[in-house]
Amino acid sequence: MASRLILGLDPGLRFTGWGIITVQGYALRAVANGVIAVPVDLPLPERLAFLFRELSIVITEFKPEEAAIEETFANTNAASTLKLGLARGVVMLAPAHFGLKVAEYTANQVKKAVVGKGHADKTQVQMMVKMILPGVNFKKADAADALAVAICHAHHQSTLRQWSKAL
Repeated sequence: MASRLILGLDPGLRFTGWGIITVQGYALRAVANGVIAVPVDLPLPERLAFLFRELSIVITEFKPEEAAIEETFANTNAASTLKLGLARGVVMLAPAHFGLKVAEYTANQVKKAVVGKGHADKTQVQMMVKMILPGVNFKKADAADALAVAICHAHHQSTLRQWSKAL
């Protein structure tokens, strides 16, 4: 059975988490993860360009076959929401630029796929990511969130494959 690499992304204008897992059948394994720390002292266009370049490096190095992104929710601060939307656009653009299909999942979908309930807290998500991907190490919650997005995508794709075989 062939394995495939999935890139999970947790968008942010200050920190963007990324995580790569390999999927072979029902087996998931962590490959790499990290956080892109975007310099806050740069003008907004340069921050977005920095984010694109850094994501491009990750994609070029690991050559994932699929990408999944966590949808963001609206803030009460309209300016912050707009800036986060710009970062999210760049995070969607980078894998698409390399020809990857990009799936999107809500935070509740990710939490439900990883923890079993849609309103789990970050600590529960991090604990389950460690259980699902034994031996994984991540330094920041953003990387754990990105790995959770990749796990969610793997589960959803597996379910879709089973449904298509049943039909």
